[in-house]
Amino acid sequence: MLTRLLWSLVERRFVFFPTQEVECTPDQLGIAYEDVYFDTSDGVRLNGWFVHGRTGLTWLCFHGNGGNIGHRAAEIALLHHNLGMNLLIFDYRGYGRSLSTPSEQGTYLDARAALNYLRSRPDVDGKRIVYFAHSLGTAVAVELAAAEAPLGLILVSPIASVQSMARIAFPSLPTGWLTRDKYNSLARIGSIEAPLLIVHGEQDALVPVSQGEELFRAANEPKLLQLLAKTGHNDVWETGGETYWGALESFTAELESGAE
Repeated sequence: MLTRLLWSLVERRFVFFPTQEVECTPDQLGIAYEDVYFDTSDGVRLNGWFVHGRTGLTWLCFHGNGGNIGHRAAEIALLHHNLGMNLLIFDYRGYGRSLSTPSEQGTYLDARAALNYLRSRPDVDGKRIVYFAHSLGTAVAVELAAAEAPLGLILVSPIASVQSMARIAFPSLPTGWLTRDKYNSLARIGSIEAPLLIVHGEQDALVPVSQGEELFRAANEPKLLQLLAKTGHNDVWETGGETYWGALESFTAELESGAE
């Protein structure tokens, strides 16, 4: 009970940084979209955006721990322009217009609700869904992929586990007993058989590149690790340039050809 209470306090102070006001939407950037709502299994109403694409693939997008989907509108516009797949990006509970309060287990339920929503759409092929995630969202995507296999899994600036991140952030504190099983992608990645792409900036000061490399070593084939020179944590889609977009395009093309 004490451990659960302490972790709840840690989540609120150091893990989740939601904002409620959605300051930018895709239509402000010239992208048509649907503003969608769906419910989780525990009755929480979530909000997201669905963008129609030009291909048969659909990307389920998991953002990081700060802000809300409005802060990802420019990236969504570029993904749509450069790659052209269907896209669903959603806010976890407590973020943006999604209700309730964020928690680790809550984000896992949110991810399942988003996947179920996509599968319910007649214009989405449920067998051609790719999980695309950034930062803390990669742990949510990995947990879902271990239970519900995607066509492919793309992890950008991933964490291996909260425990390993805590050791980096607080090397002198005994954080292991509190964070051992939290957002533990390292423990789950070996159960995933889907093709995997990990992309990480070599100058990431928030989530060191060693996190992505550790996760990559533990993953099954087929897998690809793409490191981005002179790139940090939140500027991957900008500073990563042609290397970043080329990695996404080639990985997506292989998935698409393999699904035909």
